[in-house]
Amino acid sequence: MTSNSKISPDKVSKPKIAVFSAKNWVINSFNEVNKKYLYPISFFEPRMYNKTAALAKDYNVVCVFVNDSVDASVIEILKKEKVKLIALRCAGFNNVDIDKAKESGIGVVRVPAYSPHAVAEHTLGLILTLNRKFHKAYSRVREGNFALDGLLGFDLHGKTAGVIGTGKIGQIFIGLIKGFGCEVIAYDKFPSEDLRANGVKYVDLQELYAKSDIISLHCPLTYETFHIINEYAISAMKQNVMIINTSRGPLIDTAAVIEGLKSRKIGYLGIDVYEEEEALFFEDLSEKVIQDDQFVRLETFPNVLITAHQAFFTAEAVKNIAETTFQNIKEFFETGKSENEIHPHNK
Repeated sequence: MTSNSKISPDKVSKPKIAVFSAKNWVINSFNEVNKKYLYPISFFEPRMYNKTAALAKDYNVVCVFVNDSVDASVIEILKKEKVKLIALRCAGFNNVDIDKAKESGIGVVRVPAYSPHAVAEHTLGLILTLNRKFHKAYSRVREGNFALDGLLGFDLHGKTAGVIGTGKIGQIFIGLIKGFGCEVIAYDKFPSEDLRANGVKYVDLQELYAKSDIISLHCPLTYETFHIINEYAISAMKQNVMIINTSRGPLIDTAAVIEGLKSRKIGYLGIDVYEEEEALFFEDLSEKVIQDDQFVRLETFPNVLITAHQAFFTAEAVKNIAETTFQNIKEFFETGKSENEIHPHNK
């Protein structure tokens, strides 16, 4: 693999790292792993975008997360500040202009798999909670209300689960949902022969929409998958369908989903991601007025369950993210390349 950045390994013995979107759990995990590497490291609570990118002055590496924006304007600033590496502490890289980074001589690395089990298990948790209404039952019992009206669910056994995206997370989720006796159909541009051998039928999107009682999204965000759940997709779905998204927010057209909820075409919606989440998630806004009208509208539906991008958030995943990030940085500055480096053709 050829590095995107022409860097001599002997020029930087201890790369200086600027970590953006640094919450307490990030600081704690990175400081613990850094005991092995002893890299100079600074933590910045703000997310990375064009107004904060200048904080990277005098650093060799910027470390960013899912809601940081590393577009062309940001990369111009990073190039000016002589940053050599963008280290993503996540799997997705849709928030980085990879072509601009290559053009600017800046490498980009990611954490391709930190805990696919964590996301798959959270997906199952959303399905079970939405169906059996655990969150509502908990609140009722706390208030001394033991009535069952409004808590009716359905058997997962015998239902059809449509899975869009059968990478590592999708495959693990399929194993979990099949354990409940669901029939699984799937869509992916690159089908898994192992899944086929285990009885998973690959179909086109129209058939998946038409036959699925539950649709779960596990695909990356690309120009092809942007708003893959839209007005036309929803119109092809079963009445009362359940839609789950633990992948990337822009896979779902929020306006179309709201209309689907209003018409009762969509019976259940569970999301851990949201297309405009960068202005909301990972912050405490409990004392503020949320300005996103679509998000506020989603919260009014009794059959919508939202978690704030926490599907990945397990002790194992957080540790793996930190360890892989430091290993990526070490490899890049010692050899000029990393096995987890992203190139334009990876897109």
